[in-house]
Amino acid sequence: MTATTDGSTGALPPRAAAATDSTTAQSTTARPPLAEGEAPGALAAAERATARAAEHLLSLQDEQGWWKGDLETNVTMDAEDLLLRQFLGVQDEETTRAAALYIRSEQRPDGTWATFLGGPGELSTTIEAYVALRLAGDAPDAPHMAAASAWIREQGGIAASRVFTRIWLALFGWWKWEDLPELPPEIMFLPKWFPLNLYDFGQWARQTIVPLTVVSAKRPVRPAPFPLDELHTDPARPNPPRPLAPAASWDGVFQRLDAALHHYRRFPLRRLRRLALQQAARWIIERQENDGCWGGIQPPAVYSIIALHLLGYDLDHPVLREGLKSLDRFAVRREDGSRMIEACQSPVWDTCLATIALADAGVAPDHPALVKAADWMLDEQIDRTGDWAVRRPGLTPGGWAFEFHNDTYPDIDDTAEVVLALKRVRHPDPARVETAVRRAARWNLGMQSKNGAWGAFDADNTSTLPNRLPFCDFGEVVDPPSADVTAHVVEMLAFLGERHDPRTRRGVEWLLAEQEESGAWFGRWGVNYVYGTGSVLPALVAAGIPASHPAIRRAVRWLEAVQNDDGGWGEDLRSYRDAEWIGRGTSTASQTAWALMALLAAGEREGKAVERGVAWLVDTQRPDGSWDEPHFTGTGFPWDFSINYHLYRQVFPLTALGRYVHGELFTPDRLEA
Repeated sequence: MTATTDGSTGALPPRAAAATDSTTAQSTTARPPLAEGEAPGALAAAERATARAAEHLLSLQDEQGWWKGDLETNVTMDAEDLLLRQFLGVQDEETTRAAALYIRSEQRPDGTWATFLGGPGELSTTIEAYVALRLAGDAPDAPHMAAASAWIREQGGIAASRVFTRIWLALFGWWKWEDLPELPPEIMFLPKWFPLNLYDFGQWARQTIVPLTVVSAKRPVRPAPFPLDELHTDPARPNPPRPLAPAASWDGVFQRLDAALHHYRRFPLRRLRRLALQQAARWIIERQENDGCWGGIQPPAVYSIIALHLLGYDLDHPVLREGLKSLDRFAVRREDGSRMIEACQSPVWDTCLATIALADAGVAPDHPALVKAADWMLDEQIDRTGDWAVRRPGLTPGGWAFEFHNDTYPDIDDTAEVVLALKRVRHPDPARVETAVRRAARWNLGMQSKNGAWGAFDADNTSTLPNRLPFCDFGEVVDPPSADVTAHVVEMLAFLGERHDPRTRRGVEWLLAEQEESGAWFGRWGVNYVYGTGSVLPALVAAGIPASHPAIRRAVRWLEAVQNDDGGWGEDLRSYRDAEWIGRGTSTASQTAWALMALLAAGEREGKAVERGVAWLVDTQRPDGSWDEPHFTGTGFPWDFSINYHLYRQVFPLTALGRYVHGELFTPDRLEA
């Protein structure tokens, strides 16, 4: 798939035109009576679309019970995979060819690479893609390469790229280690109450920083296979000096701290440094999962392999051997022979969302596919403590992680959604389900932050200092509570009969206070205000907030105001940086579904906005029951790391259509009864 430049000039994107799908299928499920003035044909069309979508989603289930769609991010995953292989000396011609084929296919017409479809060229991504293609044998004077290098120079060259990019280049002598921010391994010894201790960082940053302390201390350099002078604005001065920020500013403080750490590196306490490196190695190895990976995500795995190799672990050592094997499982082979690397894999998330979608679409609660999915999810529940216990010692484990193997880092969002999925299944062993649900609810409640809300992986991970470090320019590095995660937990608690629990009410109060003046909620883990609002409204209604409440009315008005002319909803990732893009973008299946789920929860089933949104989903459905969605609607780090979950285009439209056709089959009141 070649990225387009739709909207990249900054103009608001064009409204999407709906494509008509005339394929029909017979629905066998009951439906609510027609609303006054509702066209029977429109509801029948929605029923047929729901049946087709359910049939298609059922066909995608793995025989073990799980679902998993591709998780598409950007070509830095593929470029860094090739750089790792070059560093370790394990590159092979076929892998290099397949990776290069994918990287070339993602290049924009102006020679750059973006981090999401239709987005602007991004400097660090373009540099890493360019270097990877050089490793694959592409000549620097080839037209596509010359266009990339010219653009890189225009943007300030390698010197203007992010720290991670320059670390990769330093591994081959293309950048000087002394020109990088210092990250000493002695950070391992900072006590947990001390500012900037390891557990002040979010779990994804923590897993990356620990191995990088080893890399920073060792400063390895492998022979470069070619120079990169063409990526500097002035090869004679690749890193021109920059003025320091004022000493009284936070930036100035941390710049001067970094200078002091550089001085310490020249004269370290040798025994302390040796102990720190040993502690880092122990920390890394203890967190390797059973499948050989670290945290179920690719970046920490890559850096952990490099760090341990630098500490003397050879490639045949079981830790590294299994780590390298795990990386191959992130590769997705495409029909054209290219090879795309997933940043992580999402089977638990995809499976719980698929289960909810099918149940809400009228699939019988004891359908074999749903029971099989429930069995698989039950087997995935985590019964051991992880890093979350640093802030919540003594809390009994019981959460779920996002990935196949990630027992160290279960997350609050997956746990809430798995519970909501399990509550929809009529399992032959209900006692087993109830035991798992009780453990999960107890764990999620124990992970509530002091302000009454929930983050994704840790409680009270709210320090603002880590984001200010010169080293941390790669995206969000802390995990404060968010509206979407909090909403999912509140919805879970409501479904468990805990509407009136003081902890649930605190979550509701926090959500109401977080509503923005427009009426929308910010979306941390999905794009963006459409996702946040689509998550919060169903939760508030489930928790007993009436549809007439002013907060819900304001949110409904906002959703109606940002609906596209074609009837769908869309929001571009640029909304994270530019307020002009909030609620604006090409209509997508998942974002349209989020808006519909919110409006339906708010009692707007008979409204014109719902009618037009449902019609858009029906008209854009493909003959096989799926939807096409090339746009990125998932968020890793707001703006800095974007995700296209390939199953989103299926599970969320099915959920929305199911709730439209059948009404709310699953509500807290019905489940309590």
